[in-house]
Amino acid sequence: MGTTMIAELAAIVVLAVLLVILFLLLRRVRLLRKGGVDVALRERRDPDDGRGWHSGLGRYRGDEFRWYRISGLRSGPNVVLDRTRLEIVDRRAPVAGEMHPAGSTVLLCREGGREWELAIGADALTGFSSWLESIPPGRSTGYRQAS
Repeated sequence: MGTTMIAELAAIVVLAVLLVILFLLLRRVRLLRKGGVDVALRERRDPDDGRGWHSGLGRYRGDEFRWYRISGLRSGPNVVLDRTRLEIVDRRAPVAGEMHPAGSTVLLCREGGREWELAIGADALTGFSSWLESIPPGRSTGYRQAS
C-alpha cells in the first residue's frame, strides 16, 4: 500500500465518523426541539456534595418521566422514572454553589433503591406534582406529599 492509498483510506474513515457524529447531533437536536420541561437532575449519593448536576429536558409518557441530558448523544432517555414507584421524599431551595434558575425547587425523589434530585422551576413543579397525583383510581403509587 502506498502512502496515497493510506491517506485516502484515513480520509474516508474520518469522513464516515464525522457523518455518524453529525447524524447523532441532528437527531438529538430534533429530539430536544419536540418540547418538554427544563429539569436539572443528579443521582444522589452524597447529600452535601453540590456536584453531579446535569441540565436536561423532561417529558411525560404515560407512567414514565423521561429525562434527556442536553449535552449527550444518546438517542433515548438518560433516566426514566416510573410514577408508580416514585416517591417525593423532601423538597428544598437550591443551596449556594448549585446553579439553578431563580425560583427553582429541588425535589429529593426515591424510585426503587435509588435516589434522585430534580431541580425544577415553579411552573414545571406544578405539572410534575399534577402528573404524580393523577394516577388512575385503583392503582397504587409511592407518591406522598413532602412537608
